[in-house]
Amino acid sequence: MSFNNKVVLVTGASSGIGAATAVLFAKEGADVVIVARNEVKLKEVEEDCTKVGKKPLVIKADVCKDDDVKRIINDTIEKFNKLDVLINNAGITRFGRILDGKITESFDELINTNLRAVVKLTTLAAPFLIKTKGNIVNVSSIAGITINTINMGGYCTTKAALSHFSRVSALELAPHGVRVNIVSPGPVYSDILENAGITTKVEDVAGKTALNNRVSEPEEIADLILFLASEKAKGITGSDYVSDNGYLLLN
Repeated sequence: MSFNNKVVLVTGASSGIGAATAVLFAKEGADVVIVARNEVKLKEVEEDCTKVGKKPLVIKADVCKDDDVKRIINDTIEKFNKLDVLINNAGITRFGRILDGKITESFDELINTNLRAVVKLTTLAAPFLIKTKGNIVNVSSIAGITINTINMGGYCTTKAALSHFSRVSALELAPHGVRVNIVSPGPVYSDILENAGITTKVEDVAGKTALNNRVSEPEEIADLILFLASEKAKGITGSDYVSDNGYLLLN
């Protein structure tokens, strides 16, 4: 799959699924825009992309801030004069339950990052995607399908909302030739728990999977994102692709 002359914007690109996705698109010839808050990690991803493809456009930004979101789109268009693919990958998790009183304090933060930022970016990117007949891939989670742990109730709720917003977006943008799809990973090796200050290992949070309790590598999810963004998926929109090692079969 070649993405020569395609401009691909990836949020949450400093590590995990986002970083793997940025590198893979670079390898396939795309002009990649990498967005995240962590400047040090972004620099590492920039170097990894450059080793296999073109040097990416690096944008240090917080997708929760409207001015930053505007700058992300403006800088992308100023540099490349178009946008072909938007990968909404930035996301966070927080622990909190109703009865321990912690779910409320984390809910606004979860909503802002996992949902509102996607709505804002989609809104600003849509006119440019319509021009290129481009597409969007939103990275949700199986947590939007099932409740994997009550400690992550807020996270599960925002991911369910993200998946539903993706379907609404797909329906609205389809007449304009823009596809919108969802990738819902199961347990993946990343630093999302570490970034939340949670010391629990991903294997412990994830529970059991049908494939011998397997946890995915970020590159596996990147492969799926690449497929959905490619011409091979030109007839696919509003779909939710699960890659969970059979987690949902057992939970």
